[in-house]
Amino acid sequence: MTGTLQGEQGEPLRLLADGMLGKLARWLRLLGYDTAYENDAADHELARRARAEGRILLTRDRELSARRGLRALLIHSETLEEQVREVQEALGPPPNSPLSRCPVCNTDLEPVSPSELVGRLPPYVLRTQHRFRRCSGCGRVYWPGTHLDSMRRQIDKFFALPSDGPDGPGQAGPVK
Repeated sequence: MTGTLQGEQGEPLRLLADGMLGKLARWLRLLGYDTAYENDAADHELARRARAEGRILLTRDRELSARRGLRALLIHSETLEEQVREVQEALGPPPNSPLSRCPVCNTDLEPVSPSELVGRLPPYVLRTQHRFRRCSGCGRVYWPGTHLDSMRRQIDKFFALPSDGPDGPGQAGPVK
């Protein structure tokens, strides 16, 4: 399965990050990967959910990643940039465009008109911004604020990550 965006039965690429990978899960969502996150689930619950939802489990737990019948990617690195590189090398680029998913709850973002947001956002934001997207899952509203440039620079860095070769620290393990 390595290097493809499709799962074993042709389903779209869907990921599940365990509690050790919360920061990675958030950035994978921002990059465009469908990434569920379980902060406090026990190993058996993570394995059950990954199997039931057809998700690839991302974990730093070697024992959990080796469970039979579980599609898992063992993440070796402790640094975010290298973790993203491991995912990209093992699974390919994200299937969705960057900034298309809610970084908090993983739901697709939908365009929304400023008139629908009157009373929900400060008047200044409504006067100075014209493009808004809302998460239908948690209801959060996003717009291209001042933080967007730094987020885009970080996303560009993730997409420009060089490979260290077959034996380097950036080499991802196989997806089982």
